[in-house]
Amino acid sequence: MRVRWLLIFWIFTISAISYLDRVNISIAGRFIQQEFHITDLQLGNVFSAFLLGYALLQAPAGRLADRFGPRRILLFGTVWWGVFTALTASVTAGMAGLFAILLVVRFSLGAGEAVLYPASNRLVATWIPTDERGLANGLIFAGVGVGAGVTPPLVTYVVMTHGWRASFWISAIIGLGAGAVWYWLARDRPEEHPWVTKEEISAIERGLPEPPSELEIGKALPWSIILRNKEVLAIAASYFTYGYAAWIFFAWFFTYLSRVRGLDLESSAYYSMLPFIAMALGSTIGGIASDRLTHRYGKRVGRCGVAVAGIALAAIFIALGTQVSSARLASVVLAGGAGALYLSQSSFWSVTADMGGASAGSVSGIMNMGGQIGGIVTASLTPLIAHAFSWTASFLVAAALCAAGSLLWLMVDPTVELKHQA
Repeated sequence: MRVRWLLIFWIFTISAISYLDRVNISIAGRFIQQEFHITDLQLGNVFSAFLLGYALLQAPAGRLADRFGPRRILLFGTVWWGVFTALTASVTAGMAGLFAILLVVRFSLGAGEAVLYPASNRLVATWIPTDERGLANGLIFAGVGVGAGVTPPLVTYVVMTHGWRASFWISAIIGLGAGAVWYWLARDRPEEHPWVTKEEISAIERGLPEPPSELEIGKALPWSIILRNKEVLAIAASYFTYGYAAWIFFAWFFTYLSRVRGLDLESSAYYSMLPFIAMALGSTIGGIASDRLTHRYGKRVGRCGVAVAGIALAAIFIALGTQVSSARLASVVLAGGAGALYLSQSSFWSVTADMGGASAGSVSGIMNMGGQIGGIVTASLTPLIAHAFSWTASFLVAAALCAAGSLLWLMVDPTVELKHQA
C-alpha cells in the first residue's frame, strides 16, 4: 500500500473519532438537560461554546501546523480533546456554576479539535499530488459522515445501558489511542518516512504544484497576504453557508426527528444516521468526480463546478424535505440534502491546499473558521427560529444560505497561488 494513502486512511479514522466526540452530546443532550435542568436554549449555547472554541482557533491551529508540522500538532490536538471529552463526563449536578463549567469545558474541547483539518490539509499539500487531492479530501471528510453516522445508535445504546457519562469516557479513550497511532505512523514529509519508496517520492513530487523545497515546514506567508485575497474570502464566506447547513444535521436533526416529527427514541437514532451516511458517500463521490473533471476540463470545472452544483442541489433537497408529510420520507429527502452538500467538501479543501502551498494550514484555517462560525450561528439560531416561527422555517433558512453559498464559488479562480502575490 502506498504510504500516502495509509496516512489519509488514518486521518479519515481520526476524523470519524472527532465527530464521535463532538456529536455525542447531541444524543446525550436530553439526558444532560434532565439531570442538570437546562433549557433548549442553554443546550444550544453549550453546542455553540464548542463551536466558538473550534472557530476561533482555526487560523492559529493552521499556522501552528505550518510552523511545526502536522505530525506533532495533530498528536497534541488528540490528547487535548481526549482530556476535555473526559472532563465533560466529570461535570456533576452539585457543582457551583455548573452551566458556566459546561460552557468552558465544551469551548476547550472545540479549541483542541480545531487543529484537525488545517493540519490534515497541510499534510495533503506536502504528500498528495494535485490530481489526487479531491479523492484524498473526499476520504478524509467521509470520516465526518462515518463518525457522525455511527454516533446515534452507538451513543444511544451506551446511554441506555450505562448512562450518558459512559459515552464520553469511551470517546475519550478511543481518541487518545488514535492519536498515539498517528504519531507513530506519520511524518511531515515523504522523504522522512522510512516506509516510502523512491518511486512514491518521485510520483508525489511530479504531481505537486510547486517544488518540494517550497513546501518546507515554517515557510508560511504573512497573514496580510492571505486575508487580502478575494478567493480566500469568497471561499470562507461560502463555507459559512456550508457550515450553517451542516450543523443543523449535527446539532438538531436527532431532536427534530424525535420531538417534531414524532419518531420514538430508537427510530430517531437510526433515521438520524441517514444524513451522515449520505455525507460519507457524497464526500467520496464528490472527491472522485472533482479529480476526474479537473483532469479532463481543468480546475474551474472540476473544483468550482462541483462545488456550485453540490451546494445548489443541497438547497433544493433541504427545502423539499420540509414539505414532506411522512417523517421517514422527510428523513430520506433531507439526508439527500446532506449528501449533496458534501459533494462540494473536497473542492473547498483541495483549492485551499493548491492555493496555500506552505501556508495550506493557515489558508484552510481561515476558511474553516468561516464554516464554524456558520455552525455557531445555526446551533443557537435554529431553536430561536423554530420557537418564533417553525422548524420548517429553520430548514428553509439553511436552504436559502446554501443557494447563496453556491453562487459565491462563481467568484473563485482556483488557479491562483498565494505565493505569487507575496
